Amino acid sequence: MQIAIIGTGQVGNALSRGLKNGGHPLILGARDPHSAEVQALKDETGAVVRQPAQAAQSADCVILALPWTAAETAIAALGDLSGRIVIDCMNPLSLVNGALSLTIGFSTSGGEIVQKWLPGARVVKTLNQVGAEVMAAARSLPQRPVMFLAGEDTAAKVAVSGLLTDLGFEPLDAGDITKSRLLEPLGMVWINQAIFRGMGRDWAFAVTRMQEASR
Repeated sequence: MQIAIIGTGQVGNALSRGLKNGGHPLILGARDPHSAEVQALKDETGAVVRQPAQAAQSADCVILALPWTAAETAIAALGDLSGRIVIDCMNPLSLVNGALSLTIGFSTSGGEIVQKWLPGARVVKTLNQVGAEVMAAARSLPQRPVMFLAGEDTAAKVAVSGLLTDLGFEPLDAGDITKSRLLEPLGMVWINQAIFRGMGRDWAFAVTRMQEASR
């Protein structure tokens, strides 16, 4: 599956490095393909670099690694993505009264809004529940971290679950795209602990199961 990562900031950079050994051809969608940072990432990952719209139109799966404040304009510029799997790993964050907060919730979510912006695409909400450091190195954690996903298309979620496994996560299906209303606050829980409560950025949520009763 050919994957386009739209955005080469911290999240796009981390996902490129995390997926480089998964056997999937990578395309980096960058506004400045010739910048030193993008060229260094290209050399490290073996990815092809193109303008964002060209990258998206060339791929089977498009990962949106964009800041939420720029998302609507950037997504509109990608063109028609009907039939493609689109991974939304964004959280709708902004400063509210001087504090970083979710700006959408309860009656809708960022994931649902992205699906409305891309009505023909197969949108899957995931990879919003940890920081970039873990996305790049999930395989190095002593216990496999969990990553929830939500979307309307079952086949798309199966395909995305495979990518999450490649990255080192344990994928868990949370349900349809409205369950983004649960996953985005979970991302805020991680941010609160990592940044505001001093836990740092080198951890993730994991599932711990009770051992089977001895026979």
